[in-house]
Amino acid sequence: MTVFERLEDLPPDCAALFEKVSERSFFLSLPWFSNLLRHGLPEEARPRCFVAHSQELCSGVLPMMQVPGKSRLMPLANYYSSLFMPLVREEGDLQELADKVAKEKWTEVDLHPMDRDSPLFEKTLEAFRQAGMFVFPYFCFGNWYLKVEGRSYEEYHASLPSKLKNTLKRKKKQLDSVEGARLEIVTGGEDLERAIQSYVKVYNSSWKVPEPHPEFMPGLIRTCAQMGWLRLGVIHMGEEAIAAQLWIVKDGIASIYKLAYDERFSKLSAGSILTAALMQHVLDVDHVQEVDYLTGDDAYKRDWMSHRRERWGLSAYNSRTFSGLCSGLLQLAKNAVKHLLGKGSAVKDPV
Repeated sequence: MTVFERLEDLPPDCAALFEKVSERSFFLSLPWFSNLLRHGLPEEARPRCFVAHSQELCSGVLPMMQVPGKSRLMPLANYYSSLFMPLVREEGDLQELADKVAKEKWTEVDLHPMDRDSPLFEKTLEAFRQAGMFVFPYFCFGNWYLKVEGRSYEEYHASLPSKLKNTLKRKKKQLDSVEGARLEIVTGGEDLERAIQSYVKVYNSSWKVPEPHPEFMPGLIRTCAQMGWLRLGVIHMGEEAIAAQLWIVKDGIASIYKLAYDERFSKLSAGSILTAALMQHVLDVDHVQEVDYLTGDDAYKRDWMSHRRERWGLSAYNSRTFSGLCSGLLQLAKNAVKHLLGKGSAVKDPV
């Protein structure tokens, strides 16, 4: 078991494990973590990547980071991340990773957001419990997604709510009648930097709060273009971009990562028109099996998606440390009081 503080120092054989596990999600890929480390974390964050080897082959990686000034270990993730999990080949490798973390005597270890329905969630919970920790699962957010089931866009469109279909038809006709209006989907090449500028301009003109790490999104867009994952949709009104969306396509999954529109043009419903255009592209051109709306239970996502699942986290308190023991016992007591009062535990349940 070895701990690395830089991704570039990981043994070369770890790349194959990242590549295999990232078939589940681009959030588990080396390119994602590399851009996150370059542009998406506070300067004071200190990565700690735990690496297990079995028969001289990388068999497990737990990419984490230290919270400055605290004995707390967090996932190598932030609000940009919609999925996280340990990268392991076998269950035994997961136990080795958990044991190593516990022996380093971190007071608290947090793992989120994880797929609650994945067998790995329960295995991770059990591994940290076996390592001597109090482990508490907690809800993070809902995740809406579409099971494509081989449908074309035309077939998918027929299944949409009538209100949404009527809006798309009416607003598309309205937009098409505007002189100079055009829609493009950029995947890379010579149009990339211009498209990035358009995205940044639209985002800054939208209702969204300013990015705390302004270079993260341009870096991610360039990374996705390099990897062949990029689907960046932009609607222009003449020379001015009025709506932009970043979709990421990898291994049959299209992830709707970022969307924004200029509020001055909100009556045109350019965002909905752009979503429909990108949906048609990923269904009829990329032939994906799943479309993932990632983070949150926003009401509009129900109109576009077919299923919902949940992302959960694990808080683990280390009984090897006095502070961790006290925190774990305190959390157990809090949950016991909630159950006695008949309120249940809406946030954390003891294990």
